[in-house]
Amino acid sequence: MKEFFMNISGMFSGVNIQVKALVASFAFTMILGFIIIPILRKFKIGQTVRDDGPQSHLKKMGTPTMGGIMMLISISVISFIVSLKYSNLIPITLVTLGFGLVGFIDDFKKLVLKNTKGLSPKLKMIFLFVISLAFSLYLVFSGFGTDTYIPFLKSYIILNPILYVIFIIFVMLACTNSLNLTDGLDGLAAGVNSIIMIFFIFVGMAWGSKDMSTFSAIVTGASIGFLFFNMYPAKVFMGDTGSLALGGAFCCVAIMLKMPLILIVTAGICVIEALSVILQVGYFNITKGKRLFKMAPIHHHLELSGMKETSIVPLFWGITAILCVLAFYII
Repeated sequence: MKEFFMNISGMFSGVNIQVKALVASFAFTMILGFIIIPILRKFKIGQTVRDDGPQSHLKKMGTPTMGGIMMLISISVISFIVSLKYSNLIPITLVTLGFGLVGFIDDFKKLVLKNTKGLSPKLKMIFLFVISLAFSLYLVFSGFGTDTYIPFLKSYIILNPILYVIFIIFVMLACTNSLNLTDGLDGLAAGVNSIIMIFFIFVGMAWGSKDMSTFSAIVTGASIGFLFFNMYPAKVFMGDTGSLALGGAFCCVAIMLKMPLILIVTAGICVIEALSVILQVGYFNITKGKRLFKMAPIHHHLELSGMKETSIVPLFWGITAILCVLAFYII
């Protein structure tokens, strides 16, 4: 069995390992899509839509959900195979898998067990916190170091271990939840994530981190493969299974490259989406019932303001691409 996996791992060796990893992940996700989506449809594991949301979303009712399992399986399998060559992929693959499983449990309770509440927000945050804490402690005690790159200053600072653990936990919780909020339009979250991970493919190569570049390629391939089914009109949605896994993946790569702060730029759309929700809730509480936006996250506000979904998604993709190009100059 070990020889079998070593032979498969050998397929990914060479200068173009990133390309091979991306193609393998893309192909595997596509194959899984043709298998899993009919199963989701057969068991009527479908999307529910808010009554107070954009009316155009009502036609999405019943669209197969939990499709993120396609990406989660693909990323996990390809990454564990490649980890025979690059062992650093094991911890970030486990984190990605862990976040994805938390999302899977939430989706399963809501969509299969018909428990509309799913995991309680408190319990979900506890699970995500535990995974983030475990990863941050692994970094501290494995000798990884607490040095963190400051993009604008083009220099590193060394954080106190306790402060570093707190900082990493904050980054991981922010990334997973912000991408989860971004997942509201056909192709939006998967497309934004693909662009961010493409950025990290090239950063990893430029910084001599072939392992992180390869993992980024794996996640990119899975995201693009999923996009084939998720583009408007979507045949499947990723659910929390996918959004939490992808958020965990790109934040882990940024952390392993010692540049989590660059996510403020590259994941700018996710930051804006999260801030729009925070501002909406805060304004609602302060004014005792008034709304700052027609609906949050902000992509729904734009829809209710007259923009079409098919215009918002490419706009947000374009903004993400521009921010990623800008990030190259900043680092």
